[in-house]
Amino acid sequence: MSRARISDVAAAAGVSVTTVSLVLNDVESRISETTRRRVREAADAVGYAPSSVARSLRTRQTRTVGLISDQIATTPFAGRMLAGAQDAARENSHLVIFVDTGGDVDVERDAIAALRAQQVDAMIYASMWHRVVAVPESLPAGSVFLDCRPEHGGFPSVVPADREGGYAATRVLIEAGHHRIAFLDTSDGPIASFLRLEGYHQALTDAGIPIDPALHIRGGESTAHGARVAAEHLLDLPADQRPTGVFSFNDRMAVGVYNAAHRRGLRIPDDLSVVGYDDQLLVAAEQDPPLTTVALPHYEMGRWAMEVALGVRADGNSDATHRMECPVIRRESVGPPPAHVAKQSRRRTT
Repeated sequence: MSRARISDVAAAAGVSVTTVSLVLNDVESRISETTRRRVREAADAVGYAPSSVARSLRTRQTRTVGLISDQIATTPFAGRMLAGAQDAARENSHLVIFVDTGGDVDVERDAIAALRAQQVDAMIYASMWHRVVAVPESLPAGSVFLDCRPEHGGFPSVVPADREGGYAATRVLIEAGHHRIAFLDTSDGPIASFLRLEGYHQALTDAGIPIDPALHIRGGESTAHGARVAAEHLLDLPADQRPTGVFSFNDRMAVGVYNAAHRRGLRIPDDLSVVGYDDQLLVAAEQDPPLTTVALPHYEMGRWAMEVALGVRADGNSDATHRMECPVIRRESVGPPPAHVAKQSRRRTT
């Protein structure tokens, strides 16, 4: 079946091709509303759709946005980040062209060249985790960085507010009455690790709780197994040094804390309170008891990046990093410290 042409619309509406063009392109003219309605009805009747190529040549817009990432499609958080970007694009009549480079610089270079050749209206450069990145030479000015920051600035970017998130996670345990709070950290060395540690230290300091280096322990890679081994070292400390609350770098490591506690017959949160980070799907809420955690705002970051790329947000400064709030998700893994510990704490403060 052949594609309907503008001449077919003109014939069906009983008007000239010029009139059809003026109406369908919303050009101001003296054409009556009755004629305009007849033209639109005729276009629907014959199944006419304007050429996107012709429209882009006329408006200098392709109504497309390129989104390039390293390995985001293989991470458990990709869905929410992409959903935020796509929702914002759709609301502004744009289509997202997504390319996952797998971290290959040659693929990345070719992808940027292809998207520029397609004359996308904007470009977003995304990372699978919060990090500082070198800006690809061919990346166009005005591109937006998502879940990463350009090392020398010059572009708008959005990342999680990890320092504030670490502070908030530690405050949850402090407000529940805990004074011996451990930070079970990763050994991978991401930026988020240092920022969350800073937040942990600041929360303790603000609460007048001395920082105990023995309660900051690294669990190898950020997995449940490495965290379990590290958590066992914490739980093997003498009773007066053992933590009553643990803030884990991420939810997978919190699962390792659960496993270590269960091996020792400890109940969560009666004997040990645990806070995670990420609010990872099928992990945090599925624990027994469900895990209190800090959510990474992937949907909100994806939406922010797209809105800035399309110029519909006023807070997308061209050389600034926006730190997106990481909210606490309260579940059942935090309670007051065990009664005997609470009594000891009260005696020390009198």
